[in-house]
Amino acid sequence: MPHAPPPLLDRCHHPLVRDLAWLLLVPDLLTMPWPGRPSREALGLDDDARLAAWLDDLEATPEALEACVGDTLTGRMGLYHERLWQFLLAAAPGTELLAHNLRILRGKQTLGELDLLYRRVGAPEPIHLEVAIKFYLGLTEGPGDDTSQARWIGPGGADSLAGKREHLHQRQLRLTETPEAREVIQVLLAPQAMGIDRPLAIRRQLAMPGVLFTPWHRPLPPPREANPAHLRGTWLFWGAWRDYRDGLPPGTRGAWLHKPHWLALPRREHLLPLGELESQLAQHFQATASPIQLAVWQEAMGWQRLFLVADDWPRQIPLPPVPNQ
Repeated sequence: MPHAPPPLLDRCHHPLVRDLAWLLLVPDLLTMPWPGRPSREALGLDDDARLAAWLDDLEATPEALEACVGDTLTGRMGLYHERLWQFLLAAAPGTELLAHNLRILRGKQTLGELDLLYRRVGAPEPIHLEVAIKFYLGLTEGPGDDTSQARWIGPGGADSLAGKREHLHQRQLRLTETPEAREVIQVLLAPQAMGIDRPLAIRRQLAMPGVLFTPWHRPLPPPREANPAHLRGTWLFWGAWRDYRDGLPPGTRGAWLHKPHWLALPRREHLLPLGELESQLAQHFQATASPIQLAVWQEAMGWQRLFLVADDWPRQIPLPPVPNQ
């Protein structure tokens, strides 16, 4: 489905700044029974002019952002995404980062980690924020009915939207209900909480941006709880590429999106003619090949996100999560 990048993204050239701006501007995938991401108002960046100036400052001096991201550019995309959030909560004018990757122990057993703990400037209450970035491809046949979250699986076939949703809902976001987590947070906040005689109140939030890719020419409704504004794309088999390509308007250009830069769409000056891009794709799919994400653009058509997969995809489908008893 065509879509346009937010106008504020157009002013950004540095790839890390572009991805950070994308995080600020896009919707989450799901509407769950938890409060969503920190709002731009909470971050102190609700005014477009103020956000534009803040992004311009990062473009001019990106060193702190680069240092925060560090070696995650060559690691898992989830770690890169977490670092972007760490920087955002620490650097935005409206928030203060208190801790990240806060391990919670019960004796020698690790109960889990809190992704992020922050608070709004001037407010004493800590906020526990869990973050996940996900790109799921929908199956026309598979577990559950056609709106089942289990029908939406990761490109590698190792996880599903249903499994991730349950892990966040049943485990990660409930971790601060445990006495062990509350004790860790009490100790962390002790220097700032002197003289405050009331029970610890911890708010919880979830940020889950990403894209849902529907099968080309095969209608599939959005999964249950899908945010009506979620970002959409299309997936197709490599064997269908030429038919897809032949239906594109003349002058369409594209780019192969390499991890971890699956977030912001590329600037148009970085796009390649389809013939040049296709030769790269053909070389990739000569052997057993992993799925790849593309962005294609043509002025009248706008932007489209694609996942191209090998003709034997998926090689595995994750089982749906066991219902919570």
